Amino acid sequence: MEFYPWVVFIHLAAAFLFVMGHGASMWTSDQIRRERDPARIRALLELSSRSLGLVYGSLGTLLIAGIAAGVIGGHFGRGWIWAAIVVLVAVIVLMYALASSYYARVRQAVGMRTYGMPKDAPDPTPVSAEELALLVDTRRPDVIGLVGVIGLLILLWLMVFKPF
Repeated sequence: MEFYPWVVFIHLAAAFLFVMGHGASMWTSDQIRRERDPARIRALLELSSRSLGLVYGSLGTLLIAGIAAGVIGGHFGRGWIWAAIVVLVAVIVLMYALASSYYARVRQAVGMRTYGMPKDAPDPTPVSAEELALLVDTRRPDVIGLVGVIGLLILLWLMVFKPF
């Protein structure tokens, strides 16, 4: 039995799961921008956070299966696979830089704890409705989404066409 098609299948299945999980975060971030009710923003942030288990689990599977497919298929001698790795790392770094600090501020603004807060620290104090509106009325989610979509399209192009 040949393993390569199965490894590619796992890689693609994980990619679909990654996009599904990340899609939940992408759509909630778009809704947060339009929302003014702190309780609804908290609910959207919680929904986004809950999708991250699928996002990170499928990303890990995607990476392992992608590397295995590259080794089994002998693709590491070609430039497209290295370009794909560079694009993936660049997108991850850029999206983290754009999203993590912004959404930490939004979480704190609605009185939610952030991931880096010490366990014994008090809960953040919610900001005024005006301050919250100024914080969430931004194009930041569009920029984050655009980075992700462009990165995904470049990765798909590299994997399908294997241009170099």
